[in-house]
Amino acid sequence: MTHEHFHALGKQPSATTVAAQAAARTRLPFEDERDFEEAHRGFIAAPPYRQIMAAAGHVAWNMGAYDFLLSGEDFDSIHPSLQRQAILNMEYGLFEVVPGHIYQVRGFDLANISFIRSDSGWIVFDPLTASETAAAALALVNEHLGERPVVAVVYSHSHGDHFAGAHGVVDVADVRSGKVPVIAPVGFLEHAVAENVYAGNAMNRRMFYQYGSLLDRSPFGHVDQAIGKGVAAGTAGLIPPTVDIVDDIEELTVDGVRMVFQNTPGTEAPAEMNTWFPDLKAFWAAENIVATIHNIYTLRGALVRDPLEWSRQINKALYLFGRDAEVMFASHSWPRWGNDRIQEVMRTQRDAYAHLNNGVMHLANQGVTINEIHRVYRVPEALERQWAARSYHGSVEHNSRAVINRYLGYWDGNPATLIPLTPRESAPLYVEMMGGSAAIIARAEHLMADGEYLLAIEILNRLVYGEPDNEAGRHLLADAFEQVGYQQESPSVRNSFLAAALELRSGIPSGTAPKSTGPDMVRALSTLQFLDYLGIRLDSEKLGEAAFVVNLVTPDTDESFVVELSNGALTSLLGFLADEPDLTLTINRSDLEDAMIGTRPLQEQVADGTAALAGDASVLMTLAGALTSFEPTFAIMPGTTSSATAVPADAFAYRDLADSSGG
Repeated sequence: MTHEHFHALGKQPSATTVAAQAAARTRLPFEDERDFEEAHRGFIAAPPYRQIMAAAGHVAWNMGAYDFLLSGEDFDSIHPSLQRQAILNMEYGLFEVVPGHIYQVRGFDLANISFIRSDSGWIVFDPLTASETAAAALALVNEHLGERPVVAVVYSHSHGDHFAGAHGVVDVADVRSGKVPVIAPVGFLEHAVAENVYAGNAMNRRMFYQYGSLLDRSPFGHVDQAIGKGVAAGTAGLIPPTVDIVDDIEELTVDGVRMVFQNTPGTEAPAEMNTWFPDLKAFWAAENIVATIHNIYTLRGALVRDPLEWSRQINKALYLFGRDAEVMFASHSWPRWGNDRIQEVMRTQRDAYAHLNNGVMHLANQGVTINEIHRVYRVPEALERQWAARSYHGSVEHNSRAVINRYLGYWDGNPATLIPLTPRESAPLYVEMMGGSAAIIARAEHLMADGEYLLAIEILNRLVYGEPDNEAGRHLLADAFEQVGYQQESPSVRNSFLAAALELRSGIPSGTAPKSTGPDMVRALSTLQFLDYLGIRLDSEKLGEAAFVVNLVTPDTDESFVVELSNGALTSLLGFLADEPDLTLTINRSDLEDAMIGTRPLQEQVADGTAALAGDASVLMTLAGALTSFEPTFAIMPGTTSSATAVPADAFAYRDLADSSGG
């Protein structure tokens, strides 16, 4: 693919952007190439293919789409530090971590999949996002290392790129029979679905921005995802764990392999654990220590994380295991070998998270607000020059704001921002006071010529909200977004600017996006979570003064729920029944799952006697008629289309979980 072809996909970097990239090349420690040596160390073989097909017939994974990064060219449309990280993540194939014992397949998905040789088979750590990529990894391992059965699976944490491909490495019947244990940290199953339920559709839409899933793979588009190339778009599932690691420190021996688990809740995921292999002097850092400072706030949307606790858990791992470890490997990036190197990286990341927390709050306690902190907080120079402290998956800007939000919330203390107008409400006044669209565009063009892209965005954003159909304003704002995106070290931030530019120019793109959802994820929902989500989907304006009380009984799980609609709110309570309900619905949880998935609508089950109704059956139709089916096509940038539609008779089917990939 030629550079001229790439140029057609995006505009050239401006002189200002070229100068910014050149300055970064002189500022950062490119002479330190230890990461390249470590990323390639232990390489055994790569498969002859660079694409993995999904069962549905589309391409689930395409490593070859990023081969432009191997050309040796320095692209001025990519921050040089990000290009370095993107090249490191091009390592593809089977790698030896501990000779004869631990192996990884890297470059098959967003995460790594790891294989520990046990007495009689493989213990698989983190089986990727898609069953197709996980199965391909297992096949590569068996081809080069000898075929062995999978005797156990370990999920390090509750993000989809670490469990959703489990069907590709193990038969669910073997798990259910107890033949193959699936080990996970306590709380895994709850958090695997809960983080993505209530805001699921919005997260899916925002994923297009953070992950750039529908951007072209080119120097002008998607180049990397910091912790891997991207997310596989294959078949996602969920095999629930059969063994919970409950204690802070807990030891298990599985098929001759001794493992000491360190639960680390409240770090990169709400349920996460590191693993120490004492007989191998090997430390598995899960996603707590990878080759980037991670997200404290993930742009797709999630609860703000705790950088101080994250730092504390790294410190605990350092003193428990790090002083003895001879290799440290993880669910992303590449291993580190030698105790000095391991301790260096652990201390670097420990200190980066600690300083982020403490440094931001030091400034906050002097009056720096959430709307100022990203322009004030600086990482110490001692950390700035260490690759392990660079913020690829996170960014200093959005992480620093997240710390203040965690402690103080979103308000900056100024009453003018306490009840703000929406951008669409305020924008027309700004456009008027700035002299109209022509004046704004003229001023923005001058600002952009001077390389003042953020100032240009400030006024063009007002114009585009005030006049969504102003094509000149939209395209100029897209140009400004694009230049800011090119200059970003964090691919999440880069992707967000470039995705917004794409939508301003062309509308919301279409294509096959990754999604780690499906029937398994729906079955993992508790009945109460499902009922709570119905409350979110409810359009109360369609109900008027309607009110009802429903008793829901699931005999096979011996559970009961009272579901009440009043004052436009749907509430559900586990363990209670109303004395005089309008309707009682009795249905086994196993049959309710068919309705939740959409394979057997509730009406059909009532008609054939699978479910029993006692009372006013019209209550269910009233509820169904007021439910909204969400689609991840709502507008983010002004002028693009929005979609939220009424639902058909199978209204209770749960179709709207978001991608739960790491991040």
